[in-house]
Amino acid sequence: MSARLAIVLVSGLVCGALAAACNKAPAQDPGDGPANAGGAGSPQVKLPKVYVTGADGQELEVEVEVVRTEPERQRGLMYRRHLAPDRGMLFLMEEETIHSFWMKNTYIPLDIIYIASDMTVAGIAENAEPLTLDHRVVDRASLYVLEVNGGWSAKHGVREGSKVRFEGIKPL
Repeated sequence: MSARLAIVLVSGLVCGALAAACNKAPAQDPGDGPANAGGAGSPQVKLPKVYVTGADGQELEVEVEVVRTEPERQRGLMYRRHLAPDRGMLFLMEEETIHSFWMKNTYIPLDIIYIASDMTVAGIAENAEPLTLDHRVVDRASLYVLEVNGGWSAKHGVREGSKVRFEGIKPL
C-alpha cells in the first residue's frame, strides 16, 4: 500500500469517527457539570444562588446554573443522570408570560418552580415525570423558572406565594 493511500484511509477513518461522535448524546454524564460541582474530591466552584422562603419562614439556599440563551433553555437538564441536593438550574426568560416545560430526554424527576417578576413563586409543577413530552404549566405568568430535584418543594414547604431572591445573578 502506498503512503498516499494509507494517509487517505486514515484521514477517512478519523473524519468518520469525528462525524459519528458529533451526532451522539454526550458521552460523559453532564450531571457532573457545574450544578453538581463541589462533590468529594472535586474543586469548589462558586455558583450563583437562589433563596426561597420555606413554610417555616427560613430561606432555603439553592446553588444554580444560570440559563440565559434559547439553546441553553432548550437543553436545560437533558441527559443528566444526577442532580446534587440543593442544586438546580435557573432559567432567565425574556418576558413574563405563561411558560411551558417538558421532560424530553430528562432522566431526573424535577420540581419546576415558576417565579413571577415580583419575586414570588407563581406556581410549581411538582415531581415532573422524566422522559415525557407532557407540558408542565401553571396558571400564573412567570419571568424565571427554577428546576430542582423532584420532591424538594414539598420537603421544604415551598408553595405558591413563597418569596424568592437571587444572589450573584444579573437578570436579562
